[in-house]
Amino acid sequence: MRAACYLSNPHSDAQRERARERDMAIRFRITSCAATTEKENKMEAEQEAAVRIGVMGCATIAKKVSRAIRLAPNARLVAVASRTAEKARRFAMENGFPEDARVCGSYEELLEDPAMDAVYMPLPTSLHRRWVPEAARRGKHILVEKPAALAARELEEMLVVCEDMGVQFMDGTMWMHHPRTAKMRELLSDASLFGDLRWVNSAFTFAATDYFLKNDIRVKPDLDALGALGDAGWYCIRSILWAADYELPKTVTAIRGTVSRNAAGVLLSCGSSLLWDDEKVATFHCSFNSNLTTNFTVSGTRGTLHVDDFVVPFKENSATFSFSSDSGFTELVTGWSPLPTQLHVATDLPQEACLVREFARLVRAIIDSGSKPDQKWPVITKKTQMVLDAVKASIGKGYEPVSL
Repeated sequence: MRAACYLSNPHSDAQRERARERDMAIRFRITSCAATTEKENKMEAEQEAAVRIGVMGCATIAKKVSRAIRLAPNARLVAVASRTAEKARRFAMENGFPEDARVCGSYEELLEDPAMDAVYMPLPTSLHRRWVPEAARRGKHILVEKPAALAARELEEMLVVCEDMGVQFMDGTMWMHHPRTAKMRELLSDASLFGDLRWVNSAFTFAATDYFLKNDIRVKPDLDALGALGDAGWYCIRSILWAADYELPKTVTAIRGTVSRNAAGVLLSCGSSLLWDDEKVATFHCSFNSNLTTNFTVSGTRGTLHVDDFVVPFKENSATFSFSSDSGFTELVTGWSPLPTQLHVATDLPQEACLVREFARLVRAIIDSGSKPDQKWPVITKKTQMVLDAVKASIGKGYEPVSL
């Protein structure tokens, strides 16, 4: 018996080991299945909560923003529209739209879709006056490309409809939503490091090709009559207002000698100065005729901030800017150095996806709680448009100052 028991013990041990392994495998599978199920449930919940966005137009910039919508964790591409269904279908195939995304052969068809919460609108500026109110009346929240309108009075008409219908309005100025921008604001808000704002300079220029200068919508008076001022100048004006914490200047004066136009009268370059009552001053230059420049400098009584690539960071996953201060900031961060400190800000998403994420967050809050749209963004858009109008008016008045 003992021999039998002895001989059977190794066998029993092996059986017990195999049973233990089977039990562990089963438990692992159960745990894995539970974890997978939990992950799938979370993904499904996120998809259900994601703001459903349709793309209204197939402009070149829409390729970038369509990708941004795919990357944003709280947004989902659900539709695309163009003036023909074939063009919309081709755009969807080339830009990674989901297979179940709707393809619409007209903007009206897109706006009638009840399975869509919001629209991204990369249409020519001249079309915003019609389609922004149309989208708002159908309850669609609106992310619109800049410039938002051809004039402030047109923008005001659009915003009234958006507010009446309770829909969120936001323009597509992407750099505003990069975490670098929040970090820069933090430094400018520190009086001990930056002091009081005194001077801002912003420049956005690029040397457009002959094809661009003949064919792009930004040089067509019936599509985007504001030209370089509405395109590149919008970024410059927004950056200046951002630095001034959105305080409007007292006067705006276009700079003589900076203005050029094409044969149709559309601005290809211009510059302007902005003055405030408390001696703040700002200047900017925008152009389709100069080598690529996207510089932004803000100077205070104690510190200076500078960005080489404020419109679009050179890298998707990080961005840099420099800051110097007479209060010992450089010594504090890097040890003694006569040069400004270079600061790096990482991001989990490219800035265009950060824009979409913020837009979708605001829309989701309205959908879930019935809250009113956040008026911060429409107000900023309106102030940008007002300064843009003033630059244009000053050019028209022979470079005389225009009061705001």
